[in-house]
Amino acid sequence: MERAAYMTALRRDGARLADAATDLARPVPSCPGWNVGELLWHTGEVLNRWSLIAVGEAHPEHYELPPRPPAAELVAWFRAIVEAAASRLERVDPQRPAWTWSSQHDAGFIQRRMAHEVAVHCWDALAAAGRDEPVERELAADGIDEFLAFFLPEAPPPALTADVHLHTTDGDGEWLVTPADGGWRITREHRKAAVAIRATASDLLLLLWGRKHAGVAQTFGDAAALPLFLTGPAVD
Repeated sequence: MERAAYMTALRRDGARLADAATDLARPVPSCPGWNVGELLWHTGEVLNRWSLIAVGEAHPEHYELPPRPPAAELVAWFRAIVEAAASRLERVDPQRPAWTWSSQHDAGFIQRRMAHEVAVHCWDALAAAGRDEPVERELAADGIDEFLAFFLPEAPPPALTADVHLHTTDGDGEWLVTPADGGWRITREHRKAAVAIRATASDLLLLLWGRKHAGVAQTFGDAAALPLFLTGPAVD
């Protein structure tokens, strides 16, 4: 996916998240301890901070948290932040150097990360309202790529020695994840593995992010390896 597609997704899912925020006090089960108001504030603040970092107007060491708006203004504030962040991010060259916590130090990492941040939190808000609506298929498949590249634990759990095959059921998308040399080897290929996980791209992504349980997927092979692999992201 390219910058324009990420910004289209960010605006679309940001609007859907805001539209779903009809009750700020509603609990968000997929984010324990949060209600919809906290979800809006968190997502908006993250978008504001990282979009400023991408264009060189802020640095994590000097960034000041903006004042939180009152509840009556929170949805409107969030909508404005989505547009301001998308406007900043769409004008910056993806190859522009930028601080990130990852091994990829450019604005392109932030453009991609913000689209996925909003997509998953959009699902959180919709699910809190009883609407299990999937992440858009192309974005979800890209999100699986991003998760495997940046959010797996640095080292596999010691007990995990099996390789894992992920396979989307709603389009092309296959990943082989292998514990190797104290880290991970990830390839895009079809090959028999000790455990295979098949689901839609959205359900696979949400499974990796701990939003769904293994029951949403078809699993084959070494069942004991699955919970070892699905330990949650290295960074929340």
